[in-house]
Amino acid sequence: MRQVRSRPAVAVAATVAVASAVVVTTALSAHAAAGCRVTYSVTSQWQGGFGASVDVTNLGDPLTSWRLTWSFGAGQTITQLWNGTVTQSGAAVTVANAGWNGNLGTGRTTNFGFGGTWNGANPAPSAFALNGVACTGSLDPTPTPSASSSSTPAPTAGVLDQVSTVGRLKVAGTGVQFTWPGTYFEGRFRGTGVGLILNDSNNDYAVQVDGKVVATLVRPGQTTYWVRNLAAGDHTVRLAKRTESPWAAGDFGGLVADTGGQILAKPAPRTRQIEFIGDSWTAGYGNMSTSRDCNSTGGVDRNSNADATFGALTAADLNADYQINAWSGKGMVRNYGGQGADHFRTYYETDLQALYNSSVWPVPTTWRPQVVVIGLGINDFSTALTSGEKWTTTEQLAADYRTAYRDFIAKLRTRYGTNTHIVLTYPDLSYQTTAFADSVRQIVTESGDARLSSLYYDNNALGMDLLGCDWHPSQRDHQILRDVLKQHLATLPLTW
Repeated sequence: MRQVRSRPAVAVAATVAVASAVVVTTALSAHAAAGCRVTYSVTSQWQGGFGASVDVTNLGDPLTSWRLTWSFGAGQTITQLWNGTVTQSGAAVTVANAGWNGNLGTGRTTNFGFGGTWNGANPAPSAFALNGVACTGSLDPTPTPSASSSSTPAPTAGVLDQVSTVGRLKVAGTGVQFTWPGTYFEGRFRGTGVGLILNDSNNDYAVQVDGKVVATLVRPGQTTYWVRNLAAGDHTVRLAKRTESPWAAGDFGGLVADTGGQILAKPAPRTRQIEFIGDSWTAGYGNMSTSRDCNSTGGVDRNSNADATFGALTAADLNADYQINAWSGKGMVRNYGGQGADHFRTYYETDLQALYNSSVWPVPTTWRPQVVVIGLGINDFSTALTSGEKWTTTEQLAADYRTAYRDFIAKLRTRYGTNTHIVLTYPDLSYQTTAFADSVRQIVTESGDARLSSLYYDNNALGMDLLGCDWHPSQRDHQILRDVLKQHLATLPLTW
């Protein structure tokens, strides 16, 4: 769903517009010559309702009939289903084939769709099973791969032994899963080529070799992407997630050297660290578009690149490692248009955001950013309050916003210590209200915290064109924001 804007300063779109697909795998159960893979996609979502599409791939022996089962985790209910028949008892759902699509050969995929209702949350289902066999994406028992049957070679070492990353991850089998935008991996290899093992049908990626972008991968699926025909020698390779996917994890399985080459020791971590926290501006929503209506050029995802945001650009210029912990449409206490009961703080501490198996990310001792840049508040204040919300006046909203913001800053202080510099950013929203700017300045002024500062983005004075999708900052605008942020950081007594 695209939010139509009448003013150029409005900055975010509804949350569900950004991430609409979920790939879920569950634990393996024993069954000879059987296996399956399920791709569960939320195709549309609105308050209280949603549509979904499910792809089921049979990896085992041919079937003449099939039955897929799963459990919803938040009380969702199916109201209508096509290409099959459905029964539901509480959270448990069973979908059986229709009369014409029961035959499912080895390697073949069938699809069905449904409409449903949700209340409060709409996480992905769990425990998919086909005819009683858990869908893990592989056979049970797993056959021994051969040169003729395996197109994805195994990495030469554990993923995290091969690559450097500071992103929020969850180890999953031989790979790592991740959802936050801009998550990146950096490795080194010797030779003329390298393969990157991926399993992701939802996200786009940027691939760099020796600092230059060599490919943009659009929903690559399960594959090993090869970069070849390089000059013989030592090289660096970088994989960065371009898109948002709060309900869908990417899966990276590591690096594979081309014939005659080898994977080298991973790069040393950088001493400088920056964390960027925010909404669609921080995530890079539609930033590569040259038109505010990007429907004809592939939509929001195809035009988004977290690797080209002001955060990524700032970190690159300062030779810093970074996290981009951002979610379009989310606010400090209120989301865009007053949608949903959750907000950004609901998910800030998670490893996989809203994914069904998400949990609290255990902050490693190696992640202690010297700077945290926060941009939250556009969604809180850019749209008018509606009936049914907890606030009846902007003043009430602003009071709750300030209280929540102070609590959030206190959490960051506990997390990272008193030496971290925290920068609160805010763009011009004066056409709608001054409560946003007034609240940020009040928080800083009253804090008594010498390492807390604010940075105002004056859209007009900076010459921002907001030509990204739906009036968002363009690639040029992100370069402007990068320059302004670097100037502000230069005024701080940083000791890095």
